[in-house]
Amino acid sequence: MARIRNRRKPVAEMNVVPYIDVMLVLLVIFMVTAPMLNQGVKVDLPKVSSEVLPQDNDARVLTVSIKADKTYFWNIGSEVDTDTVQDQALTLEEMTKAVTAIMNQNRSQGKQVQVFVRGDKAVDYGSVMSAMGGLQEAGVGNVGLITEAP
Repeated sequence: MARIRNRRKPVAEMNVVPYIDVMLVLLVIFMVTAPMLNQGVKVDLPKVSSEVLPQDNDARVLTVSIKADKTYFWNIGSEVDTDTVQDQALTLEEMTKAVTAIMNQNRSQGKQVQVFVRGDKAVDYGSVMSAMGGLQEAGVGNVGLITEAP
């Protein structure tokens, strides 16, 4: 009598359980590391050709210029004016005190002030950032940077 062999057919289906385990581990790793990748300060880098900043017609405009020798000049008026100089300060502390007085005077009159910073290309980045820090101490919340077309 012949023995009947019970052969099993090979299974053609792929076992996906290990792949699901690997994907879950990778998902957990990416969820843990993603918040660590966001360290630093968000900076919108300027384009090659700069766009005109929107200007509020009711607001007064304070233009602060930083020369190559790190002296500060400013002008306040109804529009951005880089040619006229109304006042000057030799140090950051003097500039901060003067801008604080300007901001307080305009707040008491109920006027908004837009502040623009214009730095000489020979001035280092740290000096411009120090000036922006001084403006922040003076109560300026929003600062625009002025560039010139090449």
